[in-house]
Amino acid sequence: MTEQIIFYILAIVIAVFSILAVTSKQVVRSATYLLFVLLGTAGIYMLLNYYFLFAVQVSVYAGGIMVLFIMAIFLTHKPGIDVNPQDSWKVKSSAVLSLAGLVLCGYIILNNVTRVYRFIKGDELQMQDIGTAMMGTNKYQYLLPFEVISVLLLACIVGAILIARKDNGNDENINKLD
Repeated sequence: MTEQIIFYILAIVIAVFSILAVTSKQVVRSATYLLFVLLGTAGIYMLLNYYFLFAVQVSVYAGGIMVLFIMAIFLTHKPGIDVNPQDSWKVKSSAVLSLAGLVLCGYIILNNVTRVYRFIKGDELQMQDIGTAMMGTNKYQYLLPFEVISVLLLACIVGAILIARKDNGNDENINKLD
């Protein structure tokens, strides 16, 4: 009974802060709300006795990725300024793409019902199998996507620094170096 109450509290926290993260007009507040969502997700992992995923969620996402987001926000945007509302066609196209993503996720879930049934029945994966899948290079293993994402994050950091760099009108100095 206590676990259900804790789960419902965490679910409400995640749902409320997810909505606040998307609807907030200030970028820093949105990032802060996202931090609470990530911590609530970590709480659900702890509730499910997935201590490894809990530690990864807190250290990597709530720690590292949020620091990266906040740094990128401070480098590219003035944090006190409100975000301008987007055009209506952007909102409509985002809604259509979100709905398409929801349909795709539902399709994937329905096609993997046997895996969910196996999980509910208690045939869980061993930790060694998860480690092999995360660090393997074969089909259905995730080392290459992990490395691609790290290169993408590095490119985002470099792009944020280039955008945030102030132009002091020293273009002739740059041309002399070429």
